[in-house]
Amino acid sequence: MSHSTVLSVNTLLNKAVKTLNLMSFGQDKGHKSTDINTSDEMIDIDIDDFTSQDSRDDKCLSIKEKILDHHLMTNYQPHLLHYAIKSFGCLPTPVLESLIKYLDGPTAKQYLQVDAHLRLILAVNSKLKIPLQLIEMTELRKRFATDAVALQSPKVWQQNSDSFFSNLKQFHKNGDGAISWQDKTIANADDGDMTIRCYQNETSDNGFGFKKEQNNNPDETVLLFFHGGGFCIGDLDTHHEFCHTLCEQTGWPVVSVDYRLAPEHPAPTAVRDCIAAYAWLAEHCEEFGALPSRIVLAGDSAGGGLSTLMAQQIISPNENAWLDLGDIGQQTYDLLQCLPHPMAQMPLYPVTDVETDYPSWALYGEGLLLDHADVAVFDAACLDNSPLPRQHILTSPMLGDNRHVCPSYIVAAELDVLRDEAFAYANQLKSYGVAVQTHTVLGAPHGFIHFMSVHQRLEQETQHIITGFASFVREIIKTRALLSA
Repeated sequence: MSHSTVLSVNTLLNKAVKTLNLMSFGQDKGHKSTDINTSDEMIDIDIDDFTSQDSRDDKCLSIKEKILDHHLMTNYQPHLLHYAIKSFGCLPTPVLESLIKYLDGPTAKQYLQVDAHLRLILAVNSKLKIPLQLIEMTELRKRFATDAVALQSPKVWQQNSDSFFSNLKQFHKNGDGAISWQDKTIANADDGDMTIRCYQNETSDNGFGFKKEQNNNPDETVLLFFHGGGFCIGDLDTHHEFCHTLCEQTGWPVVSVDYRLAPEHPAPTAVRDCIAAYAWLAEHCEEFGALPSRIVLAGDSAGGGLSTLMAQQIISPNENAWLDLGDIGQQTYDLLQCLPHPMAQMPLYPVTDVETDYPSWALYGEGLLLDHADVAVFDAACLDNSPLPRQHILTSPMLGDNRHVCPSYIVAAELDVLRDEAFAYANQLKSYGVAVQTHTVLGAPHGFIHFMSVHQRLEQETQHIITGFASFVREIIKTRALLSA
């Protein structure tokens, strides 16, 4: 990143935070409202109370110190990015539009369904983004993990406990769920160690909240989640907020899988690890108050692709495809014969076809959170050293047998290079008579779940998706119960 770019982004953040401080000060003290003058080069804020001493102090402070100086953020240093970006949404629309213009960001005419707050997020991302081919994969993982966690709300990292004071805090929320989680080590596909994170939704059993019941799972359902990141980045922490919310909203236990990543472990290592996690969960369902016949799958992006592969290969395993891997493939195929079928799946903006160029590839391949260059880097890392050819059933779900795939709730993002892959997959399933429900989030980029707690509309959309999937699954349970009666 050039020095001038860093200065521009720092200037942007400084002025946005200063605006929030001054507006808040004016409102609290009864002062007149902020008068903001804008131009192509600079954003000037003229307020009587803004003294030259304030200007001298600002020059001495770093951007981190200036953000910390804003009273809304003072107590949340580990999550500064969350509070900074969320606070930008409180700025008046003219200020947001001026900041977007200052960064040469997208206009309202370019993205009709995208509000100014989200366009500012896209503009900042565009300025800060470094081409992936210039970064070592280990460094990229660290950057992504740091930013993803910093975007998350602090409340999802507050582990539930049995302490006296923790129970007192729940006094006014009798009956509400409290989420706890625990990391476990299980065997991966090659008998090495693999970490999973298990989320549970607990409820109080009396009005005082001093005592807790066993984990409550009336649907007897458990969700197995696969994180995104191009099969190369991402981990349990980067998707912690979404898994926490899944557990909280549905009431189901959630198990998140930390499968091995490319390029150290190219395709199809990830799907083999996920099958191993599925086998473990099928054996331990009782610990989660769930039935082996009520495992549901979910994942975003690459994880969505893993979900579609799992739904396909557990139900209709292709022996010839697995034998392309030799003995380890035969072992995986044998394991697949013994597994219960998943009840449903929810792939979010999934990877389903690694070769076909759909219209969305040309429409949204530049200037958004996932672009052509990103896809090329991830593809090369995942497939170049794979023992399988690029066009293979175990790397491209659209090539396999999807006639008997479980009922699917498929989520697409409108402004996504992968959007039409999701549509094509949904249409293929529908043509086979598979129960499919498709939900498209208008005005949302690829990876939008990472902004669920900093952008109001994306938060509402994410909650709506989870609620919709829960209803979708409960309808399946109800239908099966009627058929078996």
